[in-house]
Amino acid sequence: MTDEAMTGERVVPMRLQRFLARAGVASRRGSENLMTAGRVTVNGRVASELGTKVDPLVDEVAVDGVVVRLSEGFAYLMLNKPAGYLTTMSDPHGRPCVASLVPTERHPGLFPVGRLDADTTGLLLFTTNGDLAHRMLHPSTHVWKHYVALVRGIPTKRELAALAAGVTLDDGPTAPARVELLDARDATCRAVAPGRVPKGHAVVGISIHEGRKHQVKLMLDAVGHEVVRLHRDAFGPLVLGDVAEGEWRDLTPAERAELEALL
Repeated sequence: MTDEAMTGERVVPMRLQRFLARAGVASRRGSENLMTAGRVTVNGRVASELGTKVDPLVDEVAVDGVVVRLSEGFAYLMLNKPAGYLTTMSDPHGRPCVASLVPTERHPGLFPVGRLDADTTGLLLFTTNGDLAHRMLHPSTHVWKHYVALVRGIPTKRELAALAAGVTLDDGPTAPARVELLDARDATCRAVAPGRVPKGHAVVGISIHEGRKHQVKLMLDAVGHEVVRLHRDAFGPLVLGDVAEGEWRDLTPAERAELEALL
């Protein structure tokens, strides 16, 4: 028997971490961490015991002082990450983190799905749905990510073909990728070359479905082209579009449905 029962439309006591997960605050494990950290209150009192139960129609649950309700569901949003920000929710050295750019006060359990290097810009997905994040990052799901890279030198057809077939890195060969040399006049190039593409440089579009550390930079370096700037403009079914640098937006219902279809 579950720790939750229904009487007509009434939800009667359930474990607090289950309530938080169903409300979209964080995954079950993440909700437990919030509780043990003393960040969750029930009717104004800190609730750190994992066996705590609540009645959603009677008790007032809050995380960091923000009241949480079941009807809210999971949060999903995309950020256009600027350069210079770490993809983490906190940093012991006080360096800028993406947490300062998204509404953590509204969604206390919000976290980024995957990461971008500090100097990489572009689409970063945030959610409170731990199951979805795990699914999107699991190698078996093959979620494609598209990057635009400004590189030194002009890649040849042979080098592009090598990238597409897969190159060997220190930790083994990469999976095949989708690669193209972009026309300098293409609007896509503006993300990494806002004025014009510098002489002796080129812009490469590359899609991968793996998630190794620094993978795109290492792949391009393996064929002799150092990455000067890197930007991600698509992640799975999501496209960054006209989200301004440093800004975020909630996903549309259609985008949410496309992501949840991966589960």
